[in-house]
Amino acid sequence: GSGFTDENANWLKPSKPRRKQEAGAAQPSKVAAQEPARDLLASDDEEDVPFDRAIVKRGQSLSAPPAKGGVGADRGPSTMGKVMATSSLDEAEDEDEDEDEDDELDEGELDEDEDHEGMDEYDEAGSADEEEEEGDDDDDDEGGDGGAAFERKARQTMAKMQADAGMNDEEMKAQYLTEASVLPTAEQLEKEASMPPDFATLKQRIQDIAEVLKDFSAAQKRTPEASRSSYVEQFAADLSACYGYNGELTELLLQLFSPAEALQFIEASERPRPMTLRTNTLKTRRRDLAQALIARNVNLDPIAKWSKEGLQVYESAVPVGATPEYLAGHYMIQSASSFLPVLALAPQPGHKVLDMAAAPGGKTSHLAALMGNQGTLVANDSNKARIKSLQGNLARLGVRIAVILNVDGRDFPKTMGGFDRVLLDAPCSGLGVISKDAAIKAEKGFQDVQRCQQLQKQLLLAAIDSCNANTPGGGFIVYSTCSISAEENETVVDYALKSRSVKLVETGLDFGVEGFTRYRSKRFHTSLKLTRRYYPHTHNMDGFFVAKLRKTSNALPASSGSKPAVQAASSGGKLEKGRKGTSFTGQGSKSVAQNGATAEARNASTSRAGGRSGGRSGGRGGGGRNRGGRGAKGRGS
Repeated sequence: GSGFTDENANWLKPSKPRRKQEAGAAQPSKVAAQEPARDLLASDDEEDVPFDRAIVKRGQSLSAPPAKGGVGADRGPSTMGKVMATSSLDEAEDEDEDEDEDDELDEGELDEDEDHEGMDEYDEAGSADEEEEEGDDDDDDEGGDGGAAFERKARQTMAKMQADAGMNDEEMKAQYLTEASVLPTAEQLEKEASMPPDFATLKQRIQDIAEVLKDFSAAQKRTPEASRSSYVEQFAADLSACYGYNGELTELLLQLFSPAEALQFIEASERPRPMTLRTNTLKTRRRDLAQALIARNVNLDPIAKWSKEGLQVYESAVPVGATPEYLAGHYMIQSASSFLPVLALAPQPGHKVLDMAAAPGGKTSHLAALMGNQGTLVANDSNKARIKSLQGNLARLGVRIAVILNVDGRDFPKTMGGFDRVLLDAPCSGLGVISKDAAIKAEKGFQDVQRCQQLQKQLLLAAIDSCNANTPGGGFIVYSTCSISAEENETVVDYALKSRSVKLVETGLDFGVEGFTRYRSKRFHTSLKLTRRYYPHTHNMDGFFVAKLRKTSNALPASSGSKPAVQAASSGGKLEKGRKGTSFTGQGSKSVAQNGATAEARNASTSRAGGRSGGRSGGRGGGGRNRGGRGAKGRGS
């Protein structure tokens, strides 16, 4: 055919692999040089010609022009003729390659800029070598892409594992809360009743129910159809079974506190309170006493800033109640809460003070110390069996101003009156000292609380009537109990506010919980917030209540209109309806309250009759059992 010469006659009918190789060797185009190196490797493998040898052959043909003319050298007409011949040869090659279905090489195409053939051939040879390396790099990149994907997946897996680990606690808690209700089924209760109590299970259920009752509407771990009352009932039953409280006392605690706080109170009452000592400042100083006890291997510290006499004992190598210092009267073993009513009363030297329920003498000796053994201190107790301990402690502690009496406190205005200040630490149910007497939680109930309340009302009215409102710096009464029930505390004080001319004042104690102004359906006088409550779970001392009243007038309240007058509680705060048509002036009772002597009440028959009738009437009013007390209850403070 036209256009072919002898030197390229072998291109007429070449074998397909051979034609590809020689075409590439004779004149590889720029496009062919840009084909991936893996295609060249495939062509060489088909011919079984080593790739390195093919590269060397092409390199020999492509290296001649640069050596002859150099990079960028002008080429003569022979070079252009060669280009033209090569172009025709490439066209023939393209026609043959179109017939070949498996051949995809386009090595016959020439670039439009092949007028600089020599340099292009040299560059294309280098490009072929570079593209061979790039082909290898592409293979590596493909492997790299797979590795990156694997690493990315691994990172995602690790992130998920970390997130799962971080949410583990929350998921467990959520799963725990969304499990079955904490309320036991009837079958479970029957099974528990037939077996000894499992305290671990009971305590856990108590904790769970308390957690639910904290926010009942938002609690997850509860049965939707179960009411709050069913949870409270189960909570009370579990408390009674686990801690040994009777049902009535448990109900009373749940009326005072929230379920969570009731549990805290019960748990605190299971532990003993710290041992505390009160330094007898009549004989020594706290610093000297502390040094003496430390020398005897007693580990102690001052109680707190609110007390200048108290010491707290942590441990002791000797019996604290048998040291020479104790026998010498340098200190009294006394609970910290017992300091509070004496500090609130704050008697001054020279005062005439009454301690209406004095035994065993801890508060009485404290009063004497604050008075500096100056003045008059009447220590009374109605229990004759406790008088001996009262006498012994006062003698050991060096109290010289005490007069010990054994009379019923309700009769005290008739026995003696006109005191500057009166301390009534009233007999009570002892609900604040369960840690000292575990029998209380099993034996005390509503009847005991009500019985104590009646006695406390009578005693408080008697204490008020025994106090003289006209004494300079006097006329103060402190009422305290070691109970936490509102029936024995706020209810009694509120009754006294309505029954006598008294008002509540600050106790002078800078800590404690404010008293109740409302309790269940009851509403007390707003000044009751001046009273103070103390709890074992809050203050780490026995449960206590302290109220301080000031007597504003010695005049006794009387009814108005057609109702008979209500006289003083000179015989114990009892109230009695007067005889029909008789008007009671109460002159005898006033005389007793102001002057403190029953002899003056007996000077005249009218005065004597008034005193007796007033005494009988006052007691019933204290108990709230008679209509005669209605007029007194209607008065505010």
